[in-house]
Amino acid sequence: MIPDQVWVSASQWLPPTAEKTADALADGRVTAAEADAMGYEQLPVSDGESAPEMAVRAAHRALSRVGASAEDLSATLHAWTYYQGHDFWSPAHYVAAGTGAHRAVPTGIQQMCNGAAAALGAAVDHLAAGEDTAPVLVTTADRFAAPGFDRWAGDYGVWYGDGATAAVVARAATPDDVPEGALTLSALRTRAVPALETAHRDVGTFHPAPHTSSAAVDVRRTKKAFLAAHGKPEFLGRLRRETSEVLADALSDAGIGGDGRKLRTVLLPRLGRATARDVYGPAVADVTDAPVADLGGRTGHLGAGDLLSNLTALSAGASPHRLERGEYAAVLSAGAGFTWSAVVVHRP
Repeated sequence: MIPDQVWVSASQWLPPTAEKTADALADGRVTAAEADAMGYEQLPVSDGESAPEMAVRAAHRALSRVGASAEDLSATLHAWTYYQGHDFWSPAHYVAAGTGAHRAVPTGIQQMCNGAAAALGAAVDHLAAGEDTAPVLVTTADRFAAPGFDRWAGDYGVWYGDGATAAVVARAATPDDVPEGALTLSALRTRAVPALETAHRDVGTFHPAPHTSSAAVDVRRTKKAFLAAHGKPEFLGRLRRETSEVLADALSDAGIGGDGRKLRTVLLPRLGRATARDVYGPAVADVTDAPVADLGGRTGHLGAGDLLSNLTALSAGASPHRLERGEYAAVLSAGAGFTWSAVVVHRP
């Protein structure tokens, strides 16, 4: 149960440089079939800034947007999926220090690409558990740089973009105290099927150090072995069922019926046209007739950041997906392991 008047205000920071799909196609990094299945135009690429450095940028934007001070934060939660720039280190503490949150308690969240949802849930629990009404900061950041990661070909059906997101999460005393542009949180539901973790693991052995089995992350290798053992139709069917059930639970919590009359849109994880068509679109249609949208055309999959990037689009002034007063939207999230979350937000 979400406490009353919990609001979230999200922002993002994406690198100003990008790699175009047309260039990747011309260079042979992707095939025409892959480009058609993905349907994305470009991927943002950091030329030098690490993931935690980008997270600090996003954090300052999020705080500035609602006029919050980093000194007033009670906790900071940083989520990521891939290498943060050092081997034996806490990126969450770096983000807190760089943001100026010197009185907050930093915590790292590792739930792969569902990390933002996990961090958002932890923030809500933090606000509900104590008398401290100070806001919580959630950040995500990933940089999928060579030579350790091939953003175009390291995975099946997923292209990875660099970037960071952030959100200030707090509880207002009254509805009138919710900041302008912030969204109130109506529901947050999560489901998991831990047995599916083998889709991203070499089942024959555990490795003693990173990149022991290959010079770069090779998700295709582990997924190929998993699908050979378990079957692709069964796997995709499970993804669809779990997505439908977590969305149905969240809409029920928010008091929204299946006809979609109170739901403006459902925003999908940024996993491309084919995945939206074959998995997430049908999963949503099983629950509601609200329209769906994949906003990854110029970002690709942002690792742990898809959820907060989508929340940013729902509140950004220039976004065509911006909610008007009184409107609701749902945002889906998913991560390896596997874990699924559905968030329902409202613009008061």
